[in-house]
Amino acid sequence: MGEQGAGPAVEAAAEPGRRVTPANPAQRDAWIGGAMPEVERVRPGLWSIPVPIPINPLRYVLVYALELPDGVAVIDAGWNTEEAYEALAGGLGVAGYAMTDVRAVLVTHIHPDHYGLAGRVREASGAWIGLHPADAALLHERYDETRLDALVERERAQLVRSGVPPVSVDELSGASKMIRQYVTMAKPDRLIEDGELLGLPGWDLRAAWTPGHSPGHLCFLSPSRRVLFSGDHVLARITPIVAVHPQSSPDPLADYLGALAAVRDLPVDEVLPAHEFRFLELADRVDYVTAHHGRRLAEIEAEVGRTPGAACWDLTTRLTWSRPWETIPAFMRRAATNETLAHLVYLEARGRVRRAPAAGPDEPDLWYPAAP
Repeated sequence: MGEQGAGPAVEAAAEPGRRVTPANPAQRDAWIGGAMPEVERVRPGLWSIPVPIPINPLRYVLVYALELPDGVAVIDAGWNTEEAYEALAGGLGVAGYAMTDVRAVLVTHIHPDHYGLAGRVREASGAWIGLHPADAALLHERYDETRLDALVERERAQLVRSGVPPVSVDELSGASKMIRQYVTMAKPDRLIEDGELLGLPGWDLRAAWTPGHSPGHLCFLSPSRRVLFSGDHVLARITPIVAVHPQSSPDPLADYLGALAAVRDLPVDEVLPAHEFRFLELADRVDYVTAHHGRRLAEIEAEVGRTPGAACWDLTTRLTWSRPWETIPAFMRRAATNETLAHLVYLEARGRVRRAPAAGPDEPDLWYPAAP
């Protein structure tokens, strides 16, 4: 079903880098301490509501409630579980609202921790749901039960071409099918384009298309309040999954790096991401994440040079990760492999490595240094 989480399956080995300043140290401390942060009035008319995520080390998604004259708009919604629904309803209650007061659900992207509850919120309130067209186009293949097996089969074929051992292919290709239960399939009422002014009363909120983590990922900018709702595009401590998979664009890392550059100099004082905690230095964080990918590209290119003719899976197992490869669960191994493939595709498109296509249907693509 493509890559579902926010952060990478498993982080690359720790690198030195500038730490961003938390906008609220208590929220940062809750993240580091493994606790849920409080429902918080960020500033007049704006609330942060943590909504728990099941079976996921990210633990929660931060849903933002924007006060309107006749209710609230929310940015993202959470997974479709009773615990998540009750947490969202409870957080709205702290802000003085009920679920029936939600007028709009602005979905940054279609991963379950952002989109999963959107349909149920609409059922309770009559709110409209907004998505970028590129993500809206993927919904039926991803979340329609009648089409899911075909998507899993496409994932399986990609894993074979990446050189995943036969004993692991079936396990890895179906690793995210269980996530389907956490999503209420909901067709968007509104398709939100890049640069579009949302028209929410009292808010000058404008959409910024930031593909990479998903083809239709959106951030939302308020110039007057100088805040950026960054979804999973820019986070305080981790980097989002950017992977080649059956629903990705051909070169998602190029998309992502371009989208990072596009938001770097936006006129904001504070970044409000969907995970971890709010922070201040957008440009510094963008520069760090960009440099992180540069180091990862160099590591992968060097490994191709050391082991010419290796498959993507073999390269992935030789890279530096934050934990031993043998301890990484199946779903995380799949995402790590697909992330490595995204970096290889990026290098290939720029003539830094070359690919020898698979010799047969059950054989992998092989990777070599670029021809001299």
